[in-house]
Amino acid sequence: MSFGYEDIKAAYDRIKPYIRRTPLETSMHLSTEDKKYSFKLEPFQTVKSFKIRGAMSKMTTLTEEERQRGVATISSGNHGASVSYAAKILGIEKAQIIVPATTPQAKVDKIRYYGGEALLMGKNYDEAHAMGMVHIESNGMTFIDAYYDDPKIYAGQGTIGIELLEQDPDIDTVVVPIGGGGLITGIATAVKAIKPDIRVIGVQTEACPAMIKAFEDKVFYEEYPVTGDTVCDALVGGIGKLSYEILEPLVDDIIEVKEETIKKAIVHMALNEKFIVEGAGAAALAAVIDEPERVGGSNIAMVVSGGNIDSELFCSLLEEFKDRV
Repeated sequence: MSFGYEDIKAAYDRIKPYIRRTPLETSMHLSTEDKKYSFKLEPFQTVKSFKIRGAMSKMTTLTEEERQRGVATISSGNHGASVSYAAKILGIEKAQIIVPATTPQAKVDKIRYYGGEALLMGKNYDEAHAMGMVHIESNGMTFIDAYYDDPKIYAGQGTIGIELLEQDPDIDTVVVPIGGGGLITGIATAVKAIKPDIRVIGVQTEACPAMIKAFEDKVFYEEYPVTGDTVCDALVGGIGKLSYEILEPLVDDIIEVKEETIKKAIVHMALNEKFIVEGAGAAALAAVIDEPERVGGSNIAMVVSGGNIDSELFCSLLEEFKDRV
């Protein structure tokens, strides 16, 4: 399956009327004379997540017959909210979103707010995916892939890379969270095409280092277990087939970060940077906190992927870490 920079440029032109050009904000707290750290703030999208880019990229190409059948997807939350929102904006009447039963209520509420029907299935993403695909196929709906192998989804996520280098052409390092891999694969494809010597650093939680293990073991892990508790519901489960096939030569390193550091990063973002982010959105900062030399670079952009954190979790983290950041 072919995927490249031309796909991303085409997606960028398609989705411009529907998405926000999100801010690239320099961190006063992290930057020094020798290093500039910035945040690419995807929580500023309407749905507070980068996922709207991929959803819009795909859904703006649907035929009338595909639209009439209704759209459906399987999501840990953010992609589902994006499909729900895109359906509303594009006038697609039926949108069903299958989510794991463990999905934060904030994400379920957002899916329903935009008019989508949230269906809770399974106790984790992989279970929800297996059950959801049976449901979608049996009901003849149009599937909107979250991360697996749809080039139009990957192209939409990759538009972040174009924006980044338009906003600051001197960026030399981009740090990106990895769940299924669509975000980093799209961004890496874009930025390496524009600026071949730029470094791309991936980040995974210790609770589910699926991409790291896939590259180490030379095995495509369509499903991958979660170890222990995680605040990164958007970063767990298996990886995308397209990402597994093309990402490895595009990424310079993948760093596994501790859940404890991600929690601290969430609180740092709120108290110091004044931004509310979810666990996946704080993963890039966690890598900078834990492994600054390994991240490297002198002009570093951290992709903050989303801001849909559960309110109870956020309050508990503030109480636990407010004196430790």
